[in-house]
Amino acid sequence: MTTRPLSNVRVLDFGQYLAGPLVGLMLADLGAEVIRIDPPDGIAFDDPAFDMISRGKQCLTLDLKSKEGRATAIELARRADVVIENFRPGVMQRLGLSADVLRAANDGLIYLSLPGFASTDPALRDLAAWEAVIAAYTGQFTDMGLNRRLMGINPSFSPLTLASAYGASFGAHAVLFALYARDRNGGDTIEVPLASALLEGLVYNCLEMENLPDRYKSPRELELERRLRDNMPLNLQFSELSEFLDPFYRTYTCSDGRGFYVVSNSISGHPKRTLEVLGLTELAEGLPDFSAYLDVTDWPSEWTQRAYPVGPSDRHRISAAMKQAFLTKPSHEWEALFGAARAPATAQRFSEEWLADPHALASGLILEVEDARRGRMHQMGNVAWLVDDTGAADKRGLMPADLQRLLSEPVRKGGGKEGRDGWLDGLKVLDLTNVIAGPTIGSTLVRYGAQVTTLQPVDPSVDPLNTVICGLQAQRGKESILVNLRSEAGQEVLHRLLEEVDVVTVNATDAQCARLNLTADRLAAINPRLIMVQFDAWGGLRRGPKSDHLGYDDTVQAATGVMMRFGGGMQTPEEHAHFGTIDVLGGFCGCVALGAALLRRQDTGKGGVARASLAAAGNLIQAQFMYDYAGRAPFDEPSGRHVIGWGPFYHCYEASDGWIFFAAPTERFGALARVPELADLAQLPETELKPKLAERFRSRPAMFWRGHIKGKSSAVPLGSLKKTHDAALVRESDGDIDISQATYRVVRHETHPMGRWVDLVPPNAVRPRNGKITIPGPMPKYGDHTRSVLGRLGYSGSEIDAMIAEGVAGTSWSEKYLPD
Repeated sequence: MTTRPLSNVRVLDFGQYLAGPLVGLMLADLGAEVIRIDPPDGIAFDDPAFDMISRGKQCLTLDLKSKEGRATAIELARRADVVIENFRPGVMQRLGLSADVLRAANDGLIYLSLPGFASTDPALRDLAAWEAVIAAYTGQFTDMGLNRRLMGINPSFSPLTLASAYGASFGAHAVLFALYARDRNGGDTIEVPLASALLEGLVYNCLEMENLPDRYKSPRELELERRLRDNMPLNLQFSELSEFLDPFYRTYTCSDGRGFYVVSNSISGHPKRTLEVLGLTELAEGLPDFSAYLDVTDWPSEWTQRAYPVGPSDRHRISAAMKQAFLTKPSHEWEALFGAARAPATAQRFSEEWLADPHALASGLILEVEDARRGRMHQMGNVAWLVDDTGAADKRGLMPADLQRLLSEPVRKGGGKEGRDGWLDGLKVLDLTNVIAGPTIGSTLVRYGAQVTTLQPVDPSVDPLNTVICGLQAQRGKESILVNLRSEAGQEVLHRLLEEVDVVTVNATDAQCARLNLTADRLAAINPRLIMVQFDAWGGLRRGPKSDHLGYDDTVQAATGVMMRFGGGMQTPEEHAHFGTIDVLGGFCGCVALGAALLRRQDTGKGGVARASLAAAGNLIQAQFMYDYAGRAPFDEPSGRHVIGWGPFYHCYEASDGWIFFAAPTERFGALARVPELADLAQLPETELKPKLAERFRSRPAMFWRGHIKGKSSAVPLGSLKKTHDAALVRESDGDIDISQATYRVVRHETHPMGRWVDLVPPNAVRPRNGKITIPGPMPKYGDHTRSVLGRLGYSGSEIDAMIAEGVAGTSWSEKYLPD
């Protein structure tokens, strides 16, 4: 390539702290010209992390409160394609730089706003929406995960900036899709409330359904239900929790004392591979093996290796054998052996170790960048990239902008006539992915108007927990066909599909793609305009030692430091509380990669390979910490089970009627001085403040503190995902559902084809003024559209019957939508 994918895109980045600047970083990493607008008194977030997320940008200081600064900003907007801001609602209006003002100057402008809470939500819009305030109010700190609930630990603070990570990935792909549709839809004004994005990111923790069979519940879930049902205390010790962990889904200790995390369940063959690597071949041969798509009443044994979890009678026996085996080798040897055997597992690492990890550096997941202030830094790499973008790894730090040059360039041409079409209307997508992250790409595209067909194997390799229950969210709005791609006739079906689609999504390593004959050269020969979105666990800009290793959300959490931080150390690593933490984010990042590829194809007519990975998304949720350099301050961010804040001004406290989160990270003592009930505490040394604040907060109810702590500080009651779910719930039977006003929304689908009602989070994180958002229909039963799609491809009825009889195609995995 002679130009970068977004080399024709200019962005004005008014963002502060994380969310807005992260959008700017993603676009800059893809080649956009990003101008960071700084206030004259300096940036609000003067932190090494902000230096990192400013790489590749140009810096310009403007006094937006002055007439001259405002006029300059408007002139720059006339010469820009995108404006990003993440202020509270109303701030840009007060500066005279609202979306209406800037788009009046440039009707082709894409204006992205990332407030903490929805601007249409009168109860929340004016809160000082610090990251932890959003997390606390939404429920990220309450009932965090099965371990914490069984140990009775509540609340449980986490420094992971999930709202900004989810919001930034939504914002970046929304901008790119809006640019892609600009010629026919015109410019657009887009709002992405970070709290709405957080709820969508935690969607699998809000999913509820009627009468979920026990077979789909983990041993920890069943134990929690038992204790709650029988009014037993939630007081397990960490050491006791291992008795409730599946042997193929837990941490083991190696001979070097390092933890080794195994996630080799639910996928056909993975448990057996794991035992064979460990030298437990005889044990592997004795595992029960039958279809996971039978009802439990038809099972010949109490469990099958094709489904999670292992049955009670074998759980401890298998775990004990695996514990002994792991003690015979150090973790780095096991990592190489498991990777070669295609059994998903990894050594536990701290984030500091990940930043220096050989694979992370070789692959470009971690990059070396020369920064003007910090010197040579190790930094998180690209979130999304195109494979043939030769400039993707060439990173520079922040550079000064040449204002005269910017103002001397021509103004941008306007977009097309404003329309209400979906940004991706008419885009045809073939989805070859499974589980969560990959299918999330396709389900996200559906909301913007894409037509998505999911193709799965005739003989399922993944259990119904991951295909059906996870698919309730990630497979919505798609048509479903079953084809055996390992057969010659199945490859012919694939060839015909690839000829007619614009995009194919694959969650596979390079080696897996080669085995399925999904190489870039073959795809280009079939369809030169075809874009493949390739998603895997450990992929980066370049190949590294682990590029062909398999992995999942939890293995990436283990390798990049998330589990160490959350659990508190090598002896107590814990998966971050929420199911699909990185998986869902990774799917949104895959959409960012696709957005860049679509714009490149629009300019050049060329398809290609767009990529994202779980490891890159794992970096993104730790963006506030994901850097290192000589002289860096210690990695001492809050960690462990009993952490409930970060200093006295960013902390969970008990009010008289429940918990609150108090956030005054910039005003600090000034925030106390404004509240009569706290003013005397403003005279105390900071070292004495926390217990005094705790005592004072206990004297009044939560809503008192919320009403009295204002301005740039706030205090909010700690929500829970359950409370957020229940307060946001509407029923499909109520008729037209408005998903664009409240910050949160959950829909109960009462007539779901599963035969049970199910509660799902609708697509309300991205709220365009012009572009149309579609609420996807329900996930079809796998194979429902096999006959119709094959007919569309030119196969006759008799040919289709023969293909089904021969196992080349299929119409169902099970009699029921969800096996009982």
